[in-house]
Amino acid sequence: MSKIVAVAAGGTGGHLFPAQALAEALAARGAGVHLLTDERVRDYGKNFPALAVHEVPSATLSLSQPLKIPARVARLAGGFFKARRILQQVRPSVIVGFGGYPSLPPLLAAASLGIPVVIHEQNAVMGRANRLLSRFASVIASSFPAIANHAGAVSYTGNPVRAAVKARAGAAYAVPGEAFRLLVFGGSQGARFFGDFMPGAIAALSDADRRGLQIVQQCRPEDLERVGAAYAKLGVAHELSQFFGDMPERMAAAHLVIGRAGASTVAELGVVGRPALLVPLPHSLDNDQLRNAESFAGAGAGWIIAQSELTPARFAAFFSPLRHSPTELARAAAAALQSGVPDAAERLADLVLRVAR
Repeated sequence: MSKIVAVAAGGTGGHLFPAQALAEALAARGAGVHLLTDERVRDYGKNFPALAVHEVPSATLSLSQPLKIPARVARLAGGFFKARRILQQVRPSVIVGFGGYPSLPPLLAAASLGIPVVIHEQNAVMGRANRLLSRFASVIASSFPAIANHAGAVSYTGNPVRAAVKARAGAAYAVPGEAFRLLVFGGSQGARFFGDFMPGAIAALSDADRRGLQIVQQCRPEDLERVGAAYAKLGVAHELSQFFGDMPERMAAAHLVIGRAGASTVAELGVVGRPALLVPLPHSLDNDQLRNAESFAGAGAGWIIAQSELTPARFAAFFSPLRHSPTELARAAAAALQSGVPDAAERLADLVLRVAR
């Protein structure tokens, strides 16, 4: 094993999935990976290919809760010293941070030990933890060609995607005919909103627009029966689930995707090559989802409607002409594919190993 690489990432899918893709690419090059993260890894990191997973205390700092700041700073300090001890034992050649406050203690500890630091920013706007850490970075890798709030140079690698997504890279787009397959998903908050919104939106369509419509939708468990009954009443074919384990296949089969604009979602849409209506999560920090959506839509790959402006009538006015415009959908699918970076994990692995050397 030629190199040891430390990876620091927040314990959610948005941070861990690209970190996992990098770890897989590094392992293929003979490098060993140690993951430093928080306790949420128990839910999202079960398949992470690491020599060891180290849980490091962390906390989010928020000026809106000033009374909690001293305790949270103390917890971050504890995480710093624990991460420093781990890194002294592991002795990595480089550390890669994927953002989120759980990456703060490990990367600060690495900088204090003189270990080279690489930061990967998943979004089109740099997150707060990465902004704090950027001064210590040897290089900043980006998922998008530019980072809106970063004036310095970046190395554009793209956002690494899971192997299951890469397996569907560039899947041929089947131009819609009588059947029209609609995929709707968006994480927990997206599932809540779309579960409430979509039945009314589909009801606002004409009979001609609903004819042949097939909906696959992620829903919260408590919404499955209600949403399913609404679609059944409208005579619309549907498949609902709290979780789809084969989401890349579902995405490849879709004629149009409706969802949020998280960095991983946008990256996967680009790799598979599917057009999308993006509804960015409102009030997200630094408007990161809006920036991601603007980059995707700006490439001609999709459309944006703000959640505050998305009514059933607005959706019907958007969807009706698109439903019967296979040429426009195919053009958007091709543009989505052009925006994707299927070899992002390999690009990032090459960059990390260059810094290590």
